[in-house]
Amino acid sequence: MSRTLFRTRIKFCGLTRPGDVRLASELGADAIGFVFAAGSPRRVRAEEARAMRNALAPLVDAVAVFQDNGADEVREVIKQVRPTLLQFHGGEEDAFCRGFGVPYVKAIAMGDADAMADAITLQLRYPGAVAFMFDSHGPGTAAGIGRSFDWSRMPTGLNKPFVLAGGLSPDNIFDAIQVTLPWGVDVSTGIESAPGIKDGDKMRRFVQEVRRADCHVDPDVDADTQPGVQPVQC
Repeated sequence: MSRTLFRTRIKFCGLTRPGDVRLASELGADAIGFVFAAGSPRRVRAEEARAMRNALAPLVDAVAVFQDNGADEVREVIKQVRPTLLQFHGGEEDAFCRGFGVPYVKAIAMGDADAMADAITLQLRYPGAVAFMFDSHGPGTAAGIGRSFDWSRMPTGLNKPFVLAGGLSPDNIFDAIQVTLPWGVDVSTGIESAPGIKDGDKMRRFVQEVRRADCHVDPDVDADTQPGVQPVQC
């Protein structure tokens, strides 16, 4: 007999080739991230991202990823790429993030082993965020480093969905979902053969492992404690 569980949303980030975008869509990714952060080896120009956006399947979100970019650059990306979501990894404040009229996700740096993310503080500081992302980069450093963080440091009591990122791969995503029960997961380095070059086999395995984890999550988990979760039939 099938059972109704939670469907974890999947975001593939740092794509640089239209072929990888098409494959991600075919595999069932929910969102694709295009990186505009200075210094990232996965950074693309707005016109490149626009071409890749055209390769997206219907209903797959295009996410524009920034880290302390200027407002003019963000506006130009929005104009050319038409992202459905913005993702901010730097020191941006809520007023800046929500000032572009596009829903945004705020990434929280979890790379400092001594720092603890507090749910109440985050929600007061970023009331306009539609979700939070917990990533393994340190404050002021670039994301996409391919290293995980201690998942026990995740804040509890969030009233918004959260996305888990940082060092995820086909080899650890099953355990990551079992431990943290995220609304979504974000992967970049863990599905690559080189920075910005995605590996089709790793992409397939990642999706398979996420869905396997979805079918093993405790069916008694209270949906009220997991904002935004979606049911899936196993």
